[in-house]
Amino acid sequence: MTRQIILINIEKPVEKDLENDIHWFCDSFGLSSGRDVEEISKKIVMDMLSNLSRNEGVTSEMLANSLDISLSRVNHHLRNLIGSGLVYRRKKVLYLRGGSLRAAVCEMRKDSERIFDELEKIAEEIDDEVGLRSR
Repeated sequence: MTRQIILINIEKPVEKDLENDIHWFCDSFGLSSGRDVEEISKKIVMDMLSNLSRNEGVTSEMLANSLDISLSRVNHHLRNLIGSGLVYRRKKVLYLRGGSLRAAVCEMRKDSERIFDELEKIAEEIDDEVGLRSR
C-alpha cells in the first residue's frame, strides 16, 4: 500500500479550543488542502472523534448521514485519510489508527522514520556508486 504523509509547519493555536486544535491538527497533515474547500476531511475527523470517544467504530454510511453528504464524497475523503495513515478500515468499520490521535501520530512518525531510513540507505549507495563522499 502506498502511504503519503504530508507535514505542514503551521503555527499552533494560541488559545486552547477543541475545534481550533482539531482544525490545526488536520491542516498540519494537509488533510484539507487542495480542492477540499468545504473541509470535509476535517468534518469527518471531528465526527469520528465524537463517535470513537464512545468506543464505537464508524462506517462511511454513518459519516455520510451524520454530515449530510453523499457516500461517494465521504469515501473519497476516507481514502485520503486512510492513505495518510491516520485512519484504518477493518471490514466496513473505520477506526483511528492506534485508537487515538496520539497513537496514530506515533505510528505515522514510525512510518516516516522507516521511509527516511530506506531513503538514506539508497542515497548512500548512489553516492558510493557515483563517487560522492559524505563529510
